[in-house]
Amino acid sequence: WYQRRVRDNLRLLAMLGGDALTKPDVVFVLGPPGAGKGTQCQKIVDKYGYTHLSAGDLLRAERASGSPDGELIESHIRGGTIVPVAITVKLLANAMAKIPDGKFLIDGFPRNEDNVAGWNEQMEGKVNLRFVLFYECAEEECLKRALGRNQGRSDDNVESFRKRIQTYINSTMPIVNSFKGKGLLRSIDATSDPDSVFLITQKCFEKE
Repeated sequence: WYQRRVRDNLRLLAMLGGDALTKPDVVFVLGPPGAGKGTQCQKIVDKYGYTHLSAGDLLRAERASGSPDGELIESHIRGGTIVPVAITVKLLANAMAKIPDGKFLIDGFPRNEDNVAGWNEQMEGKVNLRFVLFYECAEEECLKRALGRNQGRSDDNVESFRKRIQTYINSTMPIVNSFKGKGLLRSIDATSDPDSVFLITQKCFEKE
């Protein structure tokens, strides 16, 4: 893992030192756990050519890689709490550095004010934040979806889900409101079937 991390850090430095004209486009994708963010992101990838970066998937991959941060990441995932921002931002930045001139959907991040501050500290001026997609869905519907997706995730159980929802309400909703106040938020009702939700999602990209 050490050699991999050194290689990724070199790519990251190259990206951060790049010309401003090559800044990648970024769209944040937020919503409660189980709202269908990943499904919509795949549809966006297929139609608009974005690269989908799931903060949760990157953290789970880092945990499985033998990284020294693995145990800490697992404790936060199981507890439904938020992984320290320095870890998450570095993983996202490393992933972006591997795709020069890319455009990125960042799914499940930022999750609180600390995440926003950590992102701005490292990435402000290095990317173009186009807007923030926000998928709204009722808690019980989200729970049904999360328990039914059979992905083998350690946090897809009722106890972890309830903790994640509480974290989402207490920590993520304030930044959602902040993005709304800045005119960056694009709210979408995610209750319907994925194809119907995507019809609304497309309008967010086509009006830009």
